Amino acid sequence: MERYFTSGWHEDLRRRVREFAEREVRSRIPEMESSRTVAHELSGLIARQGWIGVTIGREYGGMGAGHLAKTIIIEELARVCGAMGAMVQASQLGVAKIVHFGNAAQKRTWLPRIAAGDCLPTIAVTEPESGGHVLGMETTAVRDGDDYILNGHKVFVGNSHVGDVHGVVVRTGEGSKGLSAFLVEADRPGFSLAPHRPAMGLHGFSFGELIFDNCRVPAANLLGGEGQGLSVAYSSSVLYGRPNLTAVSLGIHQAAFEETTALCIERERYGAPLAKLNSIKLRLGRMKSRLMTARLAAYHAVHLLDQGLPCDAELMNAKFLNHESAVESARDAMEIHAASGLFTDRPVERYLRDAHHIYAPAGTSDIQLLRLGEVALGTAKGQWSERLSGLVRTAEPRRRLGQLETAGMSS
Repeated sequence: MERYFTSGWHEDLRRRVREFAEREVRSRIPEMESSRTVAHELSGLIARQGWIGVTIGREYGGMGAGHLAKTIIIEELARVCGAMGAMVQASQLGVAKIVHFGNAAQKRTWLPRIAAGDCLPTIAVTEPESGGHVLGMETTAVRDGDDYILNGHKVFVGNSHVGDVHGVVVRTGEGSKGLSAFLVEADRPGFSLAPHRPAMGLHGFSFGELIFDNCRVPAANLLGGEGQGLSVAYSSSVLYGRPNLTAVSLGIHQAAFEETTALCIERERYGAPLAKLNSIKLRLGRMKSRLMTARLAAYHAVHLLDQGLPCDAELMNAKFLNHESAVESARDAMEIHAASGLFTDRPVERYLRDAHHIYAPAGTSDIQLLRLGEVALGTAKGQWSERLSGLVRTAEPRRRLGQLETAGMSS
C-alpha cells in the first residue's frame, strides 16, 4: 500500500533511519524513562544526521526531500522512541515559520545551521490562560527604537529546553491583526526557561515554559510583517504540525502492533501460542486494519502536500485518524499483554502513555472534526496548503530524490 506513494529512495531512507534508531536510540530509552530528564545529547545527535533539514531546500544545505520523506523520518524514530520522534516533529515546526515567512537574510542565517544540525528551532504560541485560543494571548512586544521588548509566558513549547531559536507569536496590537512573530535566540538577555516538568509520557522530550522579562529583540528578528503572527501560527500548525504529529502517532502505532504480534507468537496458553486463539486473531486483525488505514491516510495527505495540491482536510483527517487509531491499538496491546503489560520491562505501557500526548497539539480530535465539519458545510476559511503551495511543494520530486546523496543521510 505505502509503495504507491514511496520510491526506492524513500525506502532506503526508512532503512537508514530505522538502523540509526535501533543502534543509537533504543539503548538510551531506559535512562530517559527512569530519569525523566531532557535528552540533550541524543537530540543533538539526531539533529546532526541532517534530518531536521529534510524540507529545507538544497540551496540552504537541506535535503529538499519533502513532507513524505519527513513523515518517514519521524515515523521511524517514533517507532523506537516516541520522545525522539516528537523532538524531530517539534523542530520541524520551527523550520516551517522560517521557510514560510522568513526574509532572505533570516533564511541565510538560520536554515543552513538548522540543516547542519547546529541549531534546533521551536515555535511558541500557547499561553497559560488562553490555551488553544490563539487570539486570547497576552504576551506582548512593544516597539522601542530599533528593537521590540517582549514580556509574558509561553507554555507547552515543544523542544523548549533544547531549542536554540524560538519562533514566538506575541501581541503587538489589537485583534487578529495585532499578532506578530519574532525569532528569539535562547541566549538573549531577558529570556529564560521555567524548570523542566516531567509529564505522563514522552520522557526525554521537553515541552515546557518560556519566560520573557523585558526581553529586547531586534526589529530585524520580526518574521514577515507586523500583524502576520496569526498566519505564522496557523500555517505552521496546519502544514507541519498536523502531519508531523500524524507521523509520531504512526510510529507508536507500528511499534505497538509489532510488540503485540511478537508476544502472541511467542507466548503459549493452553498448550499453544496465543496467536492460535480466534479472539486474539480478531484483536490483531483490528490492529492491523487500523494501522493500514492510518498509514494510507498519513501518506496520502503528505503526498498531496508535496505536489502543492490543496490538502488541509486530508491533513486534519490524518492527524485525527492516526491519533485515535494509535490509542485504540495501544489499548488493545495492553489488554492482550494483560498484567504483564503493566510493568516497565515491556514497552506497551509506554506506547499508550506516549500516544496520549499527541491528542492536544495542533488541535485536539474535536477540533479536527469541527474543522472537517466546516469543510463539509462549505464554510471553511480557505486552505493554507493552497496559499503556500509554492513553499511546500517538492519540485520534481522523483528526479530530485534520485539525486539526493547528502552527508546527513549517512548513519
